[in-house]
Amino acid sequence: MRIVNGLLITVAKKRLLLAVLATLLGAAVGLCAGYFAARKVLLAQTDLRLQGYARRSIDGLSASTYESRTVLNLMEASAYRRCSPEEISYLRTLIYESHYLKEAGRLRGGRVECSSTLGHAPAEQPVMHPDFIQRDGSKVFRNPPLFGIQGRAVIAVQVGDAFVVYNPFVSDMDYAPRVHYAVTDVDAQTHSAGLLWGQLPQNPDWVLNRNAQAMSQDSLYATRCSTVNSACVTAYMSHDEALAASRRTLMLLSGVCALTGGLLGLLVACLYRRNKSLPHQLLRAIRHDALRVVYQPIVDLETGRIVEAEALVRWTNDDNEAVSPDVFVKIAEDGGFVGEITRLVIRRVLRDFAGVMNTRPGFRVNVNIAAPDLADPDFLPMLQQALDRAGVRAQSLGVEITESYTARQQVAKDTILHLRGRGHHVAIDDFGTGYSSLAYLHDLSVDSIKIDKAFTRAIGTESVTVSILPQILAMAEQLGLTVVVEGIETEQQAAYFALAQQAIRAQGWLFGHPVAADAFLSQLAENDSKRQPPASPARQPAAVHTAASYC
Repeated sequence: MRIVNGLLITVAKKRLLLAVLATLLGAAVGLCAGYFAARKVLLAQTDLRLQGYARRSIDGLSASTYESRTVLNLMEASAYRRCSPEEISYLRTLIYESHYLKEAGRLRGGRVECSSTLGHAPAEQPVMHPDFIQRDGSKVFRNPPLFGIQGRAVIAVQVGDAFVVYNPFVSDMDYAPRVHYAVTDVDAQTHSAGLLWGQLPQNPDWVLNRNAQAMSQDSLYATRCSTVNSACVTAYMSHDEALAASRRTLMLLSGVCALTGGLLGLLVACLYRRNKSLPHQLLRAIRHDALRVVYQPIVDLETGRIVEAEALVRWTNDDNEAVSPDVFVKIAEDGGFVGEITRLVIRRVLRDFAGVMNTRPGFRVNVNIAAPDLADPDFLPMLQQALDRAGVRAQSLGVEITESYTARQQVAKDTILHLRGRGHHVAIDDFGTGYSSLAYLHDLSVDSIKIDKAFTRAIGTESVTVSILPQILAMAEQLGLTVVVEGIETEQQAAYFALAQQAIRAQGWLFGHPVAADAFLSQLAENDSKRQPPASPARQPAAVHTAASYC
């Protein structure tokens, strides 16, 4: 039991470690996947916002362009004498009624002749040179000398000899935090884009003069161009700026994905652990007929002749580790499917030995049944059906019941009575480990007992256990029970029981290791060829038997 509990604790620790590792791995994968997915989503959303900023900004720029062209057309149609007090007063009225303009006037030879705010311009002034010439022939000036404002981009437009200056403090540009803008215009002569105001991005230049959006390695761009002139607005942001604006959202989505990944990892670990748990592995092995059954000989100590064999169940799990029968039988009992092991053993023994049973009327196989089998109403019908299908008599198949299973004496007694009534031989296995008494054995009415190997190991020592052996042997002789001694591995142990004044059968490595059915049958044939004749009619050798057990 200590070994079983120790193994189960070790398995539980491995499962816990697997769950922790799967959870951490799932969280890490979820975090990475969540970060990159959230990053992609946030950049896509930023790209849409930039397109909206650029579209609304170019709409505002188009409105200011429309107003400037209206004022220039009115100046072109003016009936007042050039730069007369009446015209200057008229210009002031136009500027007062405008929304986007701060100045209007006349140019002569590249110099301001008069304007709405200056009146007659000073004689000493620099010549103005256009920065762009638009498709309709209008000229664009950046920061004209007489009207520049420190820290502000001032734009002037000339048509004919009339010009207007935009108010840099009035704009419908859709400014947003961390968004950079570049307002560009294309020179009709050179066909190259130049900056009107804002800040030119480092790259790419091709998005500055067309309706387009682009996502480079480090920045997002969105450009919208005016339908009334060649001006364009480009809104752009770096990836870091875009993500910084949504850092909380990025962290939240990454955290949610990490949590989801961790939960999925835990779920996968639980499903894997459930699938890889010893109970599920064992159940799969049983249902795929993957348990092995090997046979160990039992001999008559007086003649050395094989008279029985115990069938031992072996299991190797999915990790190619051999699991002790003490462990997996307890797992099957706790899981409520130990009866399936019993059915597998019965199937396998009848398959391996049915031919021998039919040719040797005295040959018998004892199958170990578990406690749940004793109370299972389907066990006896199943046993009879298996015998019928194999064509084997009930006398050829006995059962072994571990002594500890007979604690519920009434259930055990009833089952034993039914089995013996049908002709089955019944033995108590591991005798001496718990409930041994004369009245107990008499009440159960069994045919034989198998003395537990703990008594055998005590031979040659001063253990109190060895002093009980004579009493057990005397009890068995008094009740007329056959005795099988388990665990004999040395000549000293064999000699001890050979001195008994009754027939003793022995099992242990001294007489043979557990082997497969074909090897055991070869060993049985070899033993038959060497067997000694009976010593006297009073001590005829017992019939050959085979016992099937879990351990």
